[in-house]
Amino acid sequence: MANIKSAKKRILIGQTRNERNKAIRSEVKTYIKRVYAAVESGDKAKAEDALKIAQKKINMAHSKGVLKANNASRKVAHISKAVSSMN
Repeated sequence: MANIKSAKKRILIGQTRNERNKAIRSEVKTYIKRVYAAVESGDKAKAEDALKIAQKKINMAHSKGVLKANNASRKVAHISKAVSSMN
């Protein structure tokens, strides 16, 4: 355990950031699941709406440093491909 005041503060900051990042990652996963659920149900309009929101959430996570650039790009590409391949 840290004894120095600044080290204790850094531990608290790390914990706070970890919780924030975990919440953002979880939110991204939820919106991606909504896209895939809409694709499976066959509702193209609902899938496109869900895609638009999910892309925004993924890009926000990337801008906050939670996701790396290639990871965010890959996630967007996968869900876009799923929606565009609908009949």
